Order: sequence, then structure tokens, then C-alpha cells
Amino acid sequence: MKPTIGLALGSGSARGWAHIGVIRALEEAGIRPDVLCGCSVGALVGAAYADGDLAALERWVSGLAWKDVVGLLDLSLAGGLLKGDKLIAFFERHFVDKEFSALPLPFACVATDLANGREVWLREGSVAAAVRASIALPGLFAPVNNADRLLVDGGLVNPVPVSLCRALGADVVIAVDLGSDIVGSSLRRDPDAAACQGPDWSDRLRASLGLKRDPDMPSLVGVLSTSIHIMQTRIARSRLAGEPADVLVAPRLAHLGLMDFHRASEAISEGIAAVKRMLPAIEYALNP
Repeated sequence: MKPTIGLALGSGSARGWAHIGVIRALEEAGIRPDVLCGCSVGALVGAAYADGDLAALERWVSGLAWKDVVGLLDLSLAGGLLKGDKLIAFFERHFVDKEFSALPLPFACVATDLANGREVWLREGSVAAAVRASIALPGLFAPVNNADRLLVDGGLVNPVPVSLCRALGADVVIAVDLGSDIVGSSLRRDPDAAACQGPDWSDRLRASLGLKRDPDMPSLVGVLSTSIHIMQTRIARSRLAGEPADVLVAPRLAHLGLMDFHRASEAISEGIAAVKRMLPAIEYALNP
């Protein structure tokens, strides 16, 4: 009897475009999930895949330039640096704008209740609204009011939602952890690589305001992203120890920054490579 396959797509901000490569590589190997769960950017990619829009999403992210990323950001000082409304409005127009029950593939995503820290599983209502809540990274995106709850990024409680896949009936869970090699990476960037990539968005903002950066201190993005990485990596390791996946796919993405959404081709390529490295383990888990 064929096992029910679950795919759990983890959080990881711009590194999440690697999920596209993971899905592509699994499909090429003849492996298609029966249920799909996502957290944060994993929820965004997962929702597009569940609705059959992955090819359109891949075309869009592959063409993103830095100016396009900036154009999707709506500044706010109420609850976060960004509202997130522009991004979700674009997502609704071009990708998923429907109810969970209308999706061809069973899908759910994770958020966090800001009032009590509880994990919230989103499986009903508007898919776009659920994704908006799941990606609401504290400090960056404003929280989302959902059924009288203020919801923020699911990565605070369950960065790699294996448990949610199990709850949806998965017998075998393939999980994608985007944070396996990134703790501290923002503070130890290779100088030559950094020069090629150019300044991060906090450096650009500082330059526009005529402010100088202290060369002995990391950038705002470096501090913020490293702190988030430490938190989510520790949480993910703890959750995965208690709720292990059958196979853990771990793309090597330390070279990508928190807001490097315009570097999709690198992330997608590494997602493909990560699946190829784990393909024998995946095939054994499906056919022991």
C-alpha cells in the first residue's frame, strides 16, 4: 500500500525560494506529496504549489531584481517595519486567492498567537490571509488580526511543521530545514562575496540618510537576521528531536541573507542539489 507522503516546508525568509527547487527535484524523481504544510516563506511557496501555481511563482521570483523587492515593501511603524499588505495583495492577484477547501492539494500552515505564544494551525478560510499571518516575522512585518487573535510568524513555535503534516494524515514526512548551516553566517560573510553582492538594505537606507556605518559593527540586517537564525534554529532542532521527519532535506544556504529575495536562482539550484543528496534516503523511506 502506497504511504501518504507529507512535505513540510520550513521557515527561512529569502532562503525559502529553495523550496521551489526541492519540489522540482522531488517531482523529477516521481515523488509528489499527498499533503503539504508550510511555515512562513514555506507557507507562501506551499500555497502556490497546492494551487498549481508553482511554475508561475518560479518565473516571477527568478526575474526579481532588488528594486522589485523594494517595490513590494510598504513601510510602517505600527507593529513592524513593514505592513506586508503590498506583498499579499500581489500574491492574491497573481497566485492564490481562494479558500483552503478549494485547493487541489491538502494544505495547512503555521502561525503564532502573539498574546499567549500558542501554535496556531491555519486550515480554513482565506489561503492568502493565512499565508500573511504565517510570514509576519516579528519586528519586520506587522502582526495579523485573525478571528480576534494577533498572529505572527509560525517560525517562533514550529519552524519546520512536521507535526502538522502528521496531523493531516502523512505516513512519511519529508521535511525541508532552511536553517541547518546559517547561525552566525550574517556576521562572517566573506569580504569578497559581500563586495560582489553589494550593500544590504540597511546599508542602502543608511546611505540615503547620509549616515555612516561603524566598520567595527555588523549591519542592522546582520544583527537582526543572525538573532532570528539563532532563535529559529534552536527551536527547529528541539521540535525535530521530539517530532522527527522521516527524511530531512537541508539546503546549504548560509551565503543568502534575510532579504536576498532577488537571488532566487541560487536558492532554487541549492534546493535541487539538496534533494539529490538525500534521494537514496527518500526512496528508502518510501519503499523500506
